[in-house]
Amino acid sequence: MSTSSNTGHLEEFSYNDKITKWFVGATMLWGVVALLLGVIIAFQLAYWKFNLGLEWTTFGRLRPLHTNAAIFAFVGNAIFAGVYYSTQRLCKARIFNDMLSWVHFWGWQLIIVSAAVTLPLGITTGKEYAELEWPIDIAIALIWVVFAINFFGTLIKRREKHIYVALWFYIATIVTVAVLHIVNSISLPVDLMKSYPVYAGVQDALVQWWYGHNAVAFFLTTPFLGLMYYFIPKAANRPVYSYRLSIIHFWSLVFIYIWAGPHHLLYSAIPDWVQTLGMTFSVILWMPSWGGMINGLLTLRGVWDKVRTEPVLKFMATGVTFYGMATFEGPLLSIKSVNYLGHFTDWVVGHVHAGTIGWNYMMTAGMLYFLVPKLWKTHLFSKKLANAQFWTATIGLLLYMMSMWAAGITQGLMWRQIDEAGRLVYPNFIETVVKIVPMYWVRAFGGVLVLLGFILMVYNLVKTIQFANAQNANKEEDVYAAAPLSAAQDEPHADAHRKLEGLPMLFTVLTLLAILVGGIVEITPSLLSDKFVEKAPHIKPYTPLEIAGRDVYIKEGCYVCHSQHIRPTASEKLRYGDPSVAAESVYDRPFQWGSRRIGPDLARVGGKYNDMWHYRHMINPRDVTPKSIMPNYSWLTKNKTNFKVIQKKLKVMAALGVPYTEEQIANAYNDAYKQAEEITKGLTEHGVPMSMANKEIIPLIAYLQRLGADSAKAKAEQAEQE
Repeated sequence: MSTSSNTGHLEEFSYNDKITKWFVGATMLWGVVALLLGVIIAFQLAYWKFNLGLEWTTFGRLRPLHTNAAIFAFVGNAIFAGVYYSTQRLCKARIFNDMLSWVHFWGWQLIIVSAAVTLPLGITTGKEYAELEWPIDIAIALIWVVFAINFFGTLIKRREKHIYVALWFYIATIVTVAVLHIVNSISLPVDLMKSYPVYAGVQDALVQWWYGHNAVAFFLTTPFLGLMYYFIPKAANRPVYSYRLSIIHFWSLVFIYIWAGPHHLLYSAIPDWVQTLGMTFSVILWMPSWGGMINGLLTLRGVWDKVRTEPVLKFMATGVTFYGMATFEGPLLSIKSVNYLGHFTDWVVGHVHAGTIGWNYMMTAGMLYFLVPKLWKTHLFSKKLANAQFWTATIGLLLYMMSMWAAGITQGLMWRQIDEAGRLVYPNFIETVVKIVPMYWVRAFGGVLVLLGFILMVYNLVKTIQFANAQNANKEEDVYAAAPLSAAQDEPHADAHRKLEGLPMLFTVLTLLAILVGGIVEITPSLLSDKFVEKAPHIKPYTPLEIAGRDVYIKEGCYVCHSQHIRPTASEKLRYGDPSVAAESVYDRPFQWGSRRIGPDLARVGGKYNDMWHYRHMINPRDVTPKSIMPNYSWLTKNKTNFKVIQKKLKVMAALGVPYTEEQIANAYNDAYKQAEEITKGLTEHGVPMSMANKEIIPLIAYLQRLGADSAKAKAEQAEQE
């Protein structure tokens, strides 16, 4: 209850903590699932037989499931738990609508289950961190709107005039994730579970990494900064170190972060000025990021003894420290010279997990250790178990990071090593793979420790709940908890911003404008790509069979291991051929430049090997590449190609601007089957039966043989003329 400022009477209200409890439970459940999947795919890279020889358990199928489970299931539920708990207390008001809260909870869990079903089945868009197909994308947008209504409705009916700093970051998260998801997910459906994005090639690359980079920024970073600003002061019982630094941190972060996406596309076919802009803003981003880290850590000044003994503060202090480390390493990797060494390597994997485990996992653990005793009105079952989890997870993370740093730098150096005669020192890609396999084992066992630590926490929290007094656990709070001190009274120069905090809708509009400025500048080149993408008449659209093969390639997750973009450097030209140009990917929906090279680049693989080589390579890669870590894909010789849907695919592609004629669309089925029979006929010389013509391996071979073939043919014709 509270005293009404207008009447002087006591006003009773309660918080909806039941919804927070359910999100806490979902966080623990999906955290175990996400980390377990991470351990499985780590062992699959260390030893290929852990793929189990099953269609739905390969690395290519499970890796997107792991990333989606980690980001949207584990971290997503943790965000919602923290936001629902803190927003009610910061606003001194019950959440806007209880029914919307439950729609949000069950809708989000249904989305997660949909991802868990579709991704192992190979139903994917092939867009990194946005693999879910269009019906699920629509569901995500709708549930996000429900969340937004509930959040902003609570802001509007708040009893506290000013909105505290944590709420600023929640606002930025909600509006920016909505913009990112909607823009990146625009596509044209082929059927219920297949679509093609409206963007292609350079356009798709710029939009995808505008989304991909900022999905990390505004789903894995800004909401957790909001949680940091709430839970660290509450747990430490101290005011935030600096209100003014909070203001600088927030506005500079939301304005600058959105510009940095192109640093994922350095040395690519996007315009140089866009690359330089992305690199510049990435380096600048280091400063506001560290402003947040400093604000978080200095809030703990004077309570370091509690940090050593209290699990909540220990985990959160560690999380903020890793946030600082990751936000230093990110700008470092965006510098072009460093990026050339680190891009496509496992160094980036180590960097990503320093953020997700070091920052998100640690902050989530600290938040759960705070919330569970509060929500169930009891004390933590065991601080010793919490300490055991801390050290198990920390040691596991350090093993993970250091092994990936070593593997990544080794890869980068070996790939670009050229001898005095101008030849590659390690011409066979498999040489680099064999060299880093021991590091894959270290990473896998590091992941096991992280998982075991999380299981310890779940056990600890479940025992805490079991020991809670049932009567108190079911009783809703009927008094508000005072918000952490903002220290604004000590910084009078922040008066103008304090006025803005009393106008949350204006605050939201200004936040939206801050992220749109950088977003528009970054997206504009993609919308105007026709102006800078050099036309290449020799680049032709894929044949109907090649489109079917490309979809098989995407379904199997080949894009998570192979890039299709050769950088303009001496070593890459020696290894793969001429550097890629923008015109070569104008018909790629989605683009396939890739972000990692567990296997070699495939941009010019067409014609490099004969059809039988590809056939054997898919059945058992070790037949043609000894010591390969790639799984077998024997089911490709059993699964039938759906020739009937190919005509629909061409129609959608034509609607998106691919120059297919009506005749080509009408004859798509026959043309596809004819090309399949031609390829199979060539394979029969090696004992492959003609019945293989309608199996998925044939269109996949057709697609792989097409990669780079147009440019190779044009180059050969030009050489003849000269």
